[in-house]
Amino acid sequence: MEKENNDTEKCCVVTCDIPLGETYWNNQYEAKATGWDLGEVSPPLKTYIDQLTKKDLRILIPGCGNTYEADYLLQQGFTNITVIDIAPILVAELKEKYLGNPNINIIGGDFFEHKAEYDLVLEQTFFCAINPPLRKDYVAKMNELLATGGKLVGVLFDREFEHQGPPFGGCKCQYEPMFTMSFDLKTFELCHNSFVKRKDTELFIILQKKAE
Repeated sequence: MEKENNDTEKCCVVTCDIPLGETYWNNQYEAKATGWDLGEVSPPLKTYIDQLTKKDLRILIPGCGNTYEADYLLQQGFTNITVIDIAPILVAELKEKYLGNPNINIIGGDFFEHKAEYDLVLEQTFFCAINPPLRKDYVAKMNELLATGGKLVGVLFDREFEHQGPPFGGCKCQYEPMFTMSFDLKTFELCHNSFVKRKDTELFIILQKKAE
């Protein structure tokens, strides 16, 4: 009975009535209020990247933040990386940092308005940064952006947050139904190699876009 109660509590998602657009995120970076920033590539994503051999995969990192994942991809020789973020102050810093690097494309703007096609999308703290009512739109947009057989890979929080987000949490029982119509769920399980401060609070996902 106790487990059932805990599961019920995990499924109560706290939403947010603050507009989480360009102004909000720009203010967060300007104030350096980036408590979600790991300061390094996410360990589960690093492990996944280490298994990839096709260096010209078209890779997208949405809501990229300081994009340690892109840094690592570049170090490993990947040549077709796109990162997108809505915060102008961050985007300006990234464009300066990667100035002249032909292997990375930095876009400032709204993920939901982005148009392109990718083989792989890496998810790291973007899903948890959008208001939960937009999660179905997130799934639809990922389906649109990925080529047939393309993959969405990353981590999702397997916990709830008591405060009004972001970040916003949730659990597997919420997430799975959102993705099953458009994706084959190759991996959807408790992450065993999370960043130490996120141990036992993340799900690792490998979701493959279904053939149309």
